[in-house]
Amino acid sequence: MTSAEAIDVVREALFIALLISAPILAVGLVVGLIISIFQAVTQIQEQTLSFVPKIFAMGALTIAIVPWIYNKMFEYATIMFGS
Repeated sequence: MTSAEAIDVVREALFIALLISAPILAVGLVVGLIISIFQAVTQIQEQTLSFVPKIFAMGALTIAIVPWIYNKMFEYATIMFGS
């Protein structure tokens, strides 16, 4: 394996990791923004109020997209072991 091939493998692995984590992080961002707006409007400054809903939403989404994550990782593993 040449250095160019190794760089391509690492680049593809990082891209797959970004692709898999992007929806989960986006949900955390949206829920955090909604909770922050709610806290600003109601002047409730409780730290757990922003933490618990984000954890719940990100966990629920992760469970919901497990088949998609599995397919992406299986495709990448097939390509890696096939070549």
